[in-house]
Amino acid sequence: DWRSKEPFMALGRPRLFFAVAAGAMDSMVAHYTPARKLRRDDAYTSGNRHGARPNRATIIYTSRLKEAYRDVPVVIGGIEASLRRFAHYDFWEDKVRRSALLDAKADLLVYGMGESPLLQLVQRLEAGEPFAAIRNIRGTAYASPYLPADAIGLLELPSFEAVAADKTAYAESFRLLSGEQNPGCARVLVQRHAKRYLVCNPPSEPLSEKALDAVYALPFLKAPHPSYSAAIPAYEQIRSSITTHRGCFGGCAFCANTHHQGKTIQSRSEASVLQELERLTALPWFRGSVSDVGGPTANMFGLSCGDKVAGAACQRGSCLFPKPCGNLVTDDARSSRLLSSARKVKGVKHVAVSSGVRYDLLERQPGYLRELVGHHVGGLLKVAPEHLTDRVTSVMRKPGRVSFERFRDAFLKESGRIGKKQHIVPYFISGHPGCTLSDMVDLALMLRRWGMQVEQVQDFTPTPGTLSTCIYHTGVDPFSGEKVYVPKTDREKGLQKSLLLYHLPEERKSCLIALKECGRESAAAELFGPKAQRPAR
Repeated sequence: DWRSKEPFMALGRPRLFFAVAAGAMDSMVAHYTPARKLRRDDAYTSGNRHGARPNRATIIYTSRLKEAYRDVPVVIGGIEASLRRFAHYDFWEDKVRRSALLDAKADLLVYGMGESPLLQLVQRLEAGEPFAAIRNIRGTAYASPYLPADAIGLLELPSFEAVAADKTAYAESFRLLSGEQNPGCARVLVQRHAKRYLVCNPPSEPLSEKALDAVYALPFLKAPHPSYSAAIPAYEQIRSSITTHRGCFGGCAFCANTHHQGKTIQSRSEASVLQELERLTALPWFRGSVSDVGGPTANMFGLSCGDKVAGAACQRGSCLFPKPCGNLVTDDARSSRLLSSARKVKGVKHVAVSSGVRYDLLERQPGYLRELVGHHVGGLLKVAPEHLTDRVTSVMRKPGRVSFERFRDAFLKESGRIGKKQHIVPYFISGHPGCTLSDMVDLALMLRRWGMQVEQVQDFTPTPGTLSTCIYHTGVDPFSGEKVYVPKTDREKGLQKSLLLYHLPEERKSCLIALKECGRESAAAELFGPKAQRPAR
């Protein structure tokens, strides 16, 4: 029970510190829909039960621990703390909040994946260093009344007070910190909060293949804590999956992975992945199907920058947008070989790739495409173009319509070559910054002409740490300074979603209203047939 300190006291006094994480998903994202309504369930809890953890769980857990053991240091980390480490726009309160470190009154914040900074912290404490003196570990942030005297190349961001009051200052702060995510060249970032400074050290160095293999060789049980009696939906979905790598260099505007795992791909060795597969087959519940072999983007396994010097100084947010970097090595030999080897592991009947692929990258990976289409699709391949009109995809930092069409044609051609009837299931986002009703009409017409029907549409949610959230809040692109249209009312966002679901009879009325509002009534005949009715006045 997180409402009182007594259950936390049952943990006992730790020897070094308490380590707090809110879970695998930001607690506010888990609890609320994009319309800010309470969800009825929580896939990350036993029994799919809503309310098992509090809103802003990092703050609440830290508060209870401080009540129970006031003199024990608390280290916060995980996705919630990591992406809220600076002053940030909070969609659920519609305001800019302070750093989670200051709101939680924690002693240290670990951002990113955390193994390296936590290990260094423990080792230095074990060696006798006082907790308060440990201030220079990469991948950590702390609060101080003073600027660090020994920091080289320190960069001060606009203060919390400035970004809370001025959207231009907020956009500038985001632009500055976004250029400091490369461990090879990142500086110490500071941001004043009233009379204190948030001091954020550069990101942790990427783990080597050997170090990453060592992490995944640890004796994880692949099981929930034994205190949970009911099934956990998210666990059921991923328990037979294998993580092959970390990081993503796609740089999609609505994704915060660059600010968490980074854009450097940290890959395990093929031997490490195959050994985990062998351990998986020995588990009593395993029936032969591996639900996923991949990472943030499956077809980035084994890829890297071909120029280490340039890569260490690079401040690009994406290696693919607006066009692929000339230094990007896209050889697919390792990833193709891994898929082929995974299928041959004794006890494995089928290996799926369900963590998503970047189809503009697949154009440079014919071997991986053949492996994927031939053995790892299962009839339906889920991809996430998110939108297909160039004006919107440019805001999203995603490939546009032409790239998707080339991928679709290549996928269908390869499927036909091997005698398989397979289809693409596209996923889209509605209500994203830059998207108008007319843009959604164009997208609906494309899908209609291609004979595609969308099954799922995700309404855009402004989550902490993303470029899209910055644009949503400020109305400008922080890198170009250009104004960007932002749909904000529930009504307009609902109409955008309806247009993508035009094929559903229950959405027709809303679609006709949307067509009228954006002056595209002539599109009704193509979407619904020549007898489509006008909306009731």
